[in-house]
Amino acid sequence: MSKTKTVFVTGGAGFIGSAVVGELLSSTDFSVINIDSLTYAGNLATVARFEGNSRYRFVQMDICEEKAMHNLFTEKQPIGVIHLAAESHVDRSIGGSGVFVQTNIVGTYTLLETARHFVESKGRECDEFLFHHVS
Repeated sequence: MSKTKTVFVTGGAGFIGSAVVGELLSSTDFSVINIDSLTYAGNLATVARFEGNSRYRFVQMDICEEKAMHNLFTEKQPIGVIHLAAESHVDRSIGGSGVFVQTNIVGTYTLLETARHFVESKGRECDEFLFHHVS
């Protein structure tokens, strides 16, 4: 019996992220882990329709949390990441650019490094691993 493959979607409670989650659940047999910190752009109402799906799980987590991300990779063994998590409202960046730097740069770096370490630890078993960053 083959194990269901898992894909992480960061920012999956956002407008685009929730559409990506829906598409993965309807057109693949992957399990989907939706990782979102639920800032101003995230809304659980956008993903409420997936709650009864056994292949869907929501995890409220900040992608900057290196240890938590490492633990999630280790536990769930994803075959890929679709990275959509970002601070995106330009008008908000004018009054507070620090959070943009933290999420968009530090968070992406943390996620990339976590994925790289995960893939390296798996060796050739992870030849199919994909990291797709939407910026």
